[in-house]
Formats: sequence, C-alpha cells, structure tokens
Amino acid sequence: MTARHFVLAAGGTGGHMVPAAALATELGRRGHRVALVSDERGIRFPGVFADGPGGVQTHVLPAGRIAGGPVGWLRAGREMLRGRSMARELYRTFKPEAVIGFGGYPALPALLAAFADGVPTAVHEQNAVLGRVNRLVAGRVDAIATSYAKTERLAGRYAGKVRHIGNPVREAVLALRSRPYPLLEEDGIFRVLVTGGSQGATILADVVPDGLAMLPITFRRRLQVTQQARIEDIDAVRAKYAAHQIPADLATYLPDMPEHLAWAHLVIARAGASTIAELTAAGRPGILVPLPSATDDHQTANAREITTAGGARTIAQGDFTAVELAKQMQKLGLDPAALENAAGRARACGKPDAARELADLVENLGAPVSRLPVGVANTRRKAALAGAFGA
Repeated sequence: MTARHFVLAAGGTGGHMVPAAALATELGRRGHRVALVSDERGIRFPGVFADGPGGVQTHVLPAGRIAGGPVGWLRAGREMLRGRSMARELYRTFKPEAVIGFGGYPALPALLAAFADGVPTAVHEQNAVLGRVNRLVAGRVDAIATSYAKTERLAGRYAGKVRHIGNPVREAVLALRSRPYPLLEEDGIFRVLVTGGSQGATILADVVPDGLAMLPITFRRRLQVTQQARIEDIDAVRAKYAAHQIPADLATYLPDMPEHLAWAHLVIARAGASTIAELTAAGRPGILVPLPSATDDHQTANAREITTAGGARTIAQGDFTAVELAKQMQKLGLDPAALENAAGRARACGKPDAARELADLVENLGAPVSRLPVGVANTRRKAALAGAFGA
C-alpha cells in the first residue's frame, strides 16, 4: 500500500491523546506517516506515543480557549486564526490526505485549516456527549466517529456521516483481553486499583482509605491497594492507610497502567473516556465516581452503559461517602463469582477493534482532495455533505 500522510489534532489531556496515539500506531503499522498537532501538554504527554512506530511529527499550534467574555473571545479568535495559518503552512509541506480531530481546543485550528484547503476531515468523540469543539465542526467534517452507540448533543441531521467505532486504547491494554480475570479465592489477596486520571482526584484520596477501613476485618486484611493521588494529597493518604493497617502503594502517576489493570480485581475511578475504554477493553469491574464539573456532565453519561450492563457501579460524588463505598465494596467483593461475572459484563462492553476501524474510516475518507484545487475540493465536499444530510 502506498504511504499516505495524515494529521491527528488533539487536546493535551489523556482522554484526547490516548486514542490519537492508538490511531497513530495503527496508521504507522499500515505504512503511513503521521503528524500530531496539539498543545504543549499534549506534545509532552508521557508514554502514549513512545511505544508507537517512529516518525510521528509533533507540532504545537496556538489555540485560544473560547471563554472570558467578549475580550477573551476576541483573544481566542486571534489565536485560532494564527494557529490556522500555521496549520496551512504545515499542510503545504506535509500534504495530508486527511485531518482527524480528537476534540479539545488545540484541534480546532488544524480543522479550520483543513476546511480552507479542501482536505478531508473526520472527528472522533471519546465521550458519550459530543464535545464543544466537535459540535462546532460537526456540520463541516466528512465523518464523525463515536465511542458510544448513543451520543448526546449529536444532532440527528448528521446521522448519515456517523459511525460507532468505540474508543481506541493502547495495545498493552488491549492485550489484557486475552488474559483471564485474575483468580480470586475467598480468602486470597483482593487487589484494588484507585485512579482519578492523569492528575488523581482529591475526593478519592479523602474517601477511599476511610471506606476500606470500614470493611469487616476479615475482608480488610486481604486488601492490597495501589492508588494514584495528587502530590498535595499523597502524604495524607499514606498516613491514613498506615493508620488503618492496609497495605498500599501510592504514586502521583502510574506509567505502567496496563500492568496495574492486569493485576486488579476491582478499579475505583473517575468515569473519564479513557478509563471506561480501558476497563471495558481489559474486562475489569469498577466503582465509578463521575466528575460533577465535567463539561455537560459527560462522565455520568460515560458510565451509563457499563453500569447498565452490570460491569460497574456508579456513585454520584455527592453520595460518595466512606459508608457508601464500604457498602458497595462488600456487595462486590465478598462474592468472587459475582465479581468475575461483573468483569465479564464490563468486557462485553468493549470495542477491541476500535483503532482498526478508525484507521479504516480515515483511509476511506475519499480521494486525496488535498491535491485538488481548493474550489474543486470544496465542491466535492459540499456534495458529500449534501448526501449526508439527505439533501
């Protein structure tokens, strides 16, 4: 297959970067060249691109955040236009066949430049609620890939260009699908992984140690905990576990997350898109505490499918107390067969072919219109969009 060039544009959080990296790996395996556009956080995000094929170019483009009233909007607009100009200059030399956005404001200048130059475009939505940037461009992109069969804030008129493919995960996580759920004997070690995303979560630091301490002593003595905590919380969390005599390994960042998932019988976590994707890929049951301040409450929406399927229990942050956690832990943890069943139900929600299907979608966006005159390219795009709208 002839090598083609693709630009991936993503915000700098793990939720955006992990699926972008998974797609880059798959495209690289197929012999294509990839350029990544992000912000400073994304370019330096640890681990996600290090394991993929070489040759990924990285570019930082200015992208103002649309906030702060009229003055902030004006400043953001100037930054977006500057970022778009820089992206168009990149496209003149790199000549991408398509530009794929993964959400976040850093993706917007790259997509705006693609619209201006007649380059085919797609966006991938990781959450169960269409994000703000993806909503802004939904009417102009050629394809919308979703992680959930039902995606809120996605207008029905775009149905013709929507494809449900799931949320790509790292290969090391995907490999866990071929490994059995770890054996849990009635009197054996019960391994708990606690993670709040790349920056930890103070609510988990405050509640989890005390909740585990309320478990019956026969259960508590079996616990082995690995917990990610914010740097400002970690000493207090360590002191709590020591006082409760619960063995616990603590870190501000867990670079070997796939191995921790392989090890865990139960995960207590936020309900970010990557967390849900990894739980369902690996087949691990969870107790989920959605972040209430997440845009459009998308973490609650993210948790709905796995919870309805019986692969997780969701506790609203306002109800997440030590007593409630202890109650849910006992329901899950004192019956090994029920816990293994929950693991299977979580696994059934997974979309293990997401990276491959997204790469297929990207490769088949159409003719390399970036090599056509802009007027011709835009004419083809309008025709494609008219078909998608049923016009």
